[in-house]
Amino acid sequence: MIIVLGSILARPQTFNELRRLSLEHVRRSRSEPGCISHAVHVDAEDPMRLVFVEKWTDAAALAAHFKVAASVDFVTQARTLGAAPPVIEIFEARPAKIG
Repeated sequence: MIIVLGSILARPQTFNELRRLSLEHVRRSRSEPGCISHAVHVDAEDPMRLVFVEKWTDAAALAAHFKVAASVDFVTQARTLGAAPPVIEIFEARPAKIG
């Protein structure tokens, strides 16, 4: 499984539009092949920061997601609306056995 953690800091005057676009992006992304989950949250410590948490079946599914025209458009718009460039971290994970 691939886990993606991302965030973007909005400006006060762009927060609502960036939140709207982010919600559209995650809702659309959930229907893509290989998407296990895709969500956006408002950071409780910094209400101008939107935080993305995604789970994908594998690297190929994530690579395909990054090539979807709507995903490319979202990133372009997010860069324009953000107060700083988006941050993204990608992790390869496997379930841990505890106990």
